[in-house]
Amino acid sequence: MAMTITEKIFAKASGKRRVSPGEIVEANIDAAMIHDLTGPLVIHVFHETGAKKVWNPSKIVIVADHQVPANSVDAAQNHMVLRKFATEQKIKSFYDIFEGICHQVLPEKGFALPGRLIVGADSHTTTYGALGCVSAGVGATDMAAVFVTGKLWFRVPENIKIVVEKKMPMRVMAKDLILKIIGDLGADGATYRAMEFTGRGMRNITMDGRMTMCNMGVELGAKNAIVPADVVTKKYLAGRAKQSYKVVTSDPNAEYVETHTYDVSKLEPQVSCPHSVENVKPVDEVGKVEIDQAFLGSCTNGRIEDLIVAAKILKDKKISRRVRMIVSPASRDIYKEALDAGIIRILVEAGALVEAPCCAACLGVHVGILGPGEVCISSSNRNFRGRQGSPESKVYLASAATVAASAIKGAITDPRDV
Repeated sequence: MAMTITEKIFAKASGKRRVSPGEIVEANIDAAMIHDLTGPLVIHVFHETGAKKVWNPSKIVIVADHQVPANSVDAAQNHMVLRKFATEQKIKSFYDIFEGICHQVLPEKGFALPGRLIVGADSHTTTYGALGCVSAGVGATDMAAVFVTGKLWFRVPENIKIVVEKKMPMRVMAKDLILKIIGDLGADGATYRAMEFTGRGMRNITMDGRMTMCNMGVELGAKNAIVPADVVTKKYLAGRAKQSYKVVTSDPNAEYVETHTYDVSKLEPQVSCPHSVENVKPVDEVGKVEIDQAFLGSCTNGRIEDLIVAAKILKDKKISRRVRMIVSPASRDIYKEALDAGIIRILVEAGALVEAPCCAACLGVHVGILGPGEVCISSSNRNFRGRQGSPESKVYLASAATVAASAIKGAITDPRDV
């Protein structure tokens, strides 16, 4: 029986020769991640089970990224809980404040490898599928069970194939493609399904872009999103991979419940309008929407590719005086690379405020909180009411290029016009 890449990984993890959609399996976990918002609850449940030791400290990764540096006493206490647990359980892969966002740190540090099964106590764990692995978000109770046993049950998902053809025009990015897909299929268009991004056009999409696409797979309800490993993957993992890995690919005659094909050579910049991620329009159809804030960062678009694109647009220009532009690189490594390349200087001279590598304005509890009636154009992944602060504010989602162009003009702007 032919299988998709996702089915093959579930079969391997559960010790079976083959699995099929709908089948319940108990699978061995290759890596498990918690962060400062979800981690304390996971640790609490772990202790409630009566367990004394985690199943394998070398397979657990802890990252402080959501509220860093701590912006409240509660946040500081959450960080203390993580530090204590990491010390007690001898978990060496603990990344404290200023290391970066978990969904960037795990790939950078070589935990996300082709063929692996990874879980994280965060919905955007789907990001790691960009490296050819199955990665999924789970709840605190499920993660506590993983900490104790190293296993977790899954229902093998059905599969959707997204075929990407040709190459995107200048200043059109992977973010525009995934927004287009979300707009077409809807926020429930892939509920508990595996999204497989394939086709010759994927060769032209960088690892940064692939992470963006897999990151937002969960915005369609996907259980996981995945890109078959190729030359781009191997190049990214060179010098990063902590262990050897084996590339897994789908069989030519594997079955998919849906197939959608996108000729990206015709794609335009896209914008997701309030208050739903599926409310997507080409930028030229959004109309003149004045903005108060522009946010460049998050686990979706705080990568070096995004900072480079923004810097090219902002070089020798000034951000509108009525706009606050907040930039937060996705990791310490990206921050350092941007420093060395002079990108940070360009952004600062244009008028941007560069924050530490963290989730920042994305989740509405730290830097960049919006007030009543304020409008933000953001490179992040969610724009439901109140996501970045006041329930009376509005968030528009777009690519790094569109965010930068809009910051200059003071209104949502097609980056091709700047």
